[in-house]
Amino acid sequence: MDRTSTNNPQEHHPEDENTVQITEHDRKVAAWGGAVGTALEQYDFIIYGTAAALVFNHIFFPNVSPAVGYLASFSTFAVGFFARPLGGIFFSKYGEKLGRKWVLVATLYLMGFATFAMGLIPSYDQIGLFAPLLLVICRFMQGFGAGAEMAGATVLLTETALPNKRGKMASLVWVGASVGTALGALAWIMVQLLPEQDFYAWGWRLVFFSSILVTFAAWLIRRGLKESPVFAEKKRHAKQEKAIPLREVFRDGKATIFRVFLMNVGANGHSYIYQAFIGSFLVSVVKVNASFIPKTLLVGATIAAFTSVMIGRASDIYGRKKIMYFIHTTLFFATIPMFMLLETGNTLYIMLVIIFGFIFAAEGTVSAQAAYFPELFGSKYRYAGVTLGREMSAVFGGGIGPMVCSALLTAFSNSWWPVAIYMMFIMSLSLIGIYISPETRGRSLYTPENAMDEKNGLNGIPQGNASALKVEKS
Repeated sequence: MDRTSTNNPQEHHPEDENTVQITEHDRKVAAWGGAVGTALEQYDFIIYGTAAALVFNHIFFPNVSPAVGYLASFSTFAVGFFARPLGGIFFSKYGEKLGRKWVLVATLYLMGFATFAMGLIPSYDQIGLFAPLLLVICRFMQGFGAGAEMAGATVLLTETALPNKRGKMASLVWVGASVGTALGALAWIMVQLLPEQDFYAWGWRLVFFSSILVTFAAWLIRRGLKESPVFAEKKRHAKQEKAIPLREVFRDGKATIFRVFLMNVGANGHSYIYQAFIGSFLVSVVKVNASFIPKTLLVGATIAAFTSVMIGRASDIYGRKKIMYFIHTTLFFATIPMFMLLETGNTLYIMLVIIFGFIFAAEGTVSAQAAYFPELFGSKYRYAGVTLGREMSAVFGGGIGPMVCSALLTAFSNSWWPVAIYMMFIMSLSLIGIYISPETRGRSLYTPENAMDEKNGLNGIPQGNASALKVEKS
């Protein structure tokens, strides 16, 4: 074979030659492994977010006003997001060196242990300031593991899927997220059946102890995972490296990382505002009964589990950018009507808002992103690039989002208008990110260059790859 054609990524694609074989059974195991692991990650985060809205201000911050208690609770919630980029940086080098599967198993253990340990922390009345300190440490560990979890799962599924089904398969990660949210809501519904005194004394701890069951179920499935064919092919030809130098990742991919940052910051912020902050807003301002909040989460997450796959498949059919535009524009314009419906206190309107939030913000945004972000990066630093872009933006999105909203609510005497303006502002950043990013549907994942770096192509897809990018019909 001619040397030039062998080394030119625009002419030579392992996808065409089937140098790495993967069966339909392997794809199904990967889908289950990604979904179940993310179910645990979301379960951990949703039970914490719900606890921050309903319980932690009583257990760990009892000697402050309710408003300050909510703010303190959501501050500890934010700690997990500040830990996510650090976890992403730490695990990304192993994701590129040891494989996606290794990281997904390691983070599984870390998140499961941290969540279980939260249920063991004594209250403020028992050990004073050590109680919130231990809570922050456990939350940090939880976020440290989560920093590599979702990026790893979406990269693995995207690299494992057939080219014309990447959006659908990668979106299964977010079906797992919906299942995790539904399980977390169900756990809270069950413990809220206890007498109030027992609920605050020990009942809330049962929710955190239950994470061990989800962890075990995820481990059973993930132990059968196979490494993605893209990573396996990369390891066959690449030299062994001691570590992935982050300066190279930023040097080669800073433009793409920046675009992922913009696209995710508003989406991630809206996601956790709907899932965490809205609950405290309804309880503290609208005066909705606290037991109603987990029920709305359960209904919203259950419905979103079905729509996630539909959105992912739509991105395969119509393109990543079109679906991203539709989801994010809808969220931007729905913000003010959403608060107007919530402040009525009507349970039907509240339920519709929560369902909308789950379909579009909690699961819709990430389902549209699922295959898009991995496709934006080349094969060389895909795991590290997706992880850094997603997790750095998560700090400024979901990390501080509920905390900023609580602070605005307190500063402006429970008026929701400043919160709505803030939500629209961060979503406008995501819309800018979509506008400046290329379309990537069908792009070869074996190409080492990032989509923004490929030359002589249209929307990030090299023209010379037209035959290589032909895919099987659904």
